[in-house]
This record gives sequence, C-alpha cells and structure tokens, in this order.
Amino acid sequence: MGEIKYKRILLKLSGEALMGKQNFGIDGDVVKFIASEVKEAYEMGVQIGIVVGGGNIFRGVSESAKGMDRVSADYMGMLATVINSLALQNALENLGVPTRVQTAIEMRQVAEPFIRRRAIRHLEKGRVVIFGAGTGNPYFTTDTAATLRASEINADVVLKATKVDGVYDADPVKYKDAVKFDAITYLEVLNKGLKVMDSTAISMCMDNEIPIIVFDLFGKGNLKNILLGKKIGTLVEGKHD
Repeated sequence: MGEIKYKRILLKLSGEALMGKQNFGIDGDVVKFIASEVKEAYEMGVQIGIVVGGGNIFRGVSESAKGMDRVSADYMGMLATVINSLALQNALENLGVPTRVQTAIEMRQVAEPFIRRRAIRHLEKGRVVIFGAGTGNPYFTTDTAATLRASEINADVVLKATKVDGVYDADPVKYKDAVKFDAITYLEVLNKGLKVMDSTAISMCMDNEIPIIVFDLFGKGNLKNILLGKKIGTLVEGKHD
C-alpha cells in the first residue's frame, strides 16, 4: 500500500444516495456497500468523520414541505439525518467498525450530543464519528454542516460523495457534451454557480483552506484510492496548476 495522503477526512454523503434506485427511504444493500467502502478507509488507519443528509426521507425545501413553516420543515430534515446516521452506524458496526453518532440536537437515548473535544478524542481512538442533525440550526444545509464539522475537527479534506464522477460545467445527465473539471478553484465554483456545495459551504472551506474532492460514491475502491493520492473526481481548492 502506498503512502496515505489524507490522515483525517470528513466524508459527506447525500441522503438521496442511501435510497439507491428507490424513490424514498433507505436501501439496505446500498448502505452495506457504503459501509464496506468506509471500512476499507478505516483499515488504512485514516480518521473518519461523516455527515449524511436526509433528503431520502425529508427535505426542508422540498415539494412535501410546501406551505409548511420553513424552520419546522428544516428541523424535520435534521431529524431525518439522524435516522440515516443510525442506519449507517448499524451497517458499520456489523462490519466490526467502532462508531459513534453525535447530534447537534440533543437526543441522548440514541446518540451523544456534539462536543468537539469528544469527537476529536473518538477519532484519535480509532472510532468513526457520524455527525447527525446538521448544524442544529434551520436555514443551513448538511453541506454547510459538513464543512463546519470538517473545520472543527481539523480535517485534511472534505470528500463529497455523489452519483457522478466529479464537477462538470453543466448537468452531465441532461447535457451529454458537459465538460468535467479535474481541478477548479473555490472562486471559480462560486463565480460559475456550479452545483458542488452551497455557497456558504464553499466559502467556509475557502476561508479555512480545506480542499474538497467531489467523486463518484459508487465507484468501488474510489474512497481508498483518493486516500492514496490518486486523481479521482474533481479537486476544489484555492489554486490549481
């Protein structure tokens, strides 16, 4: 095995990824696959924090939330992320990976409250830490929660796992001539309005000089190869060659 490039990572998973080809909910086989990929990274000795979205269950800005108070809808979305976090924890622990779930909204019967020093201690002791309930505040996405937690735990990189193999200048599903970027700067992402993460998340990574790698979650071995420094997906950072 080659030298590991990133020693502590924040993996951002979308809630939609967990539902696989279903229209709603959690696909057990998909969660098992994600857990197996995380286990590979764990066995390399990498310290892993994870933020998972809740869009497979409820999104505060979705059609189902229309007519609902935005704050209430966002809190419902935060609770959905906790359901996903517990599902992922169960899958990881079935593979023998020690895991802790910490939530921004207290619910002590199912998870620890988020405490930065405790989270870092868990990472140092070789436990995967899953951060649930977003930032605990409405109007913030789980992308922003991911970059916030990455900043708090001093992560070397944010790994944004998606259904496509990187960042394109247009939606590659809709436009077959869409061009993929191998590397791009934070400012280019913001100026071009590219759908990498929301602007708050991008700005936070830029301010704290945390690179973002956008990659295909379902490419077997992608996570491991990124950690070994192989060029996979799209690198978003302050400058590129």
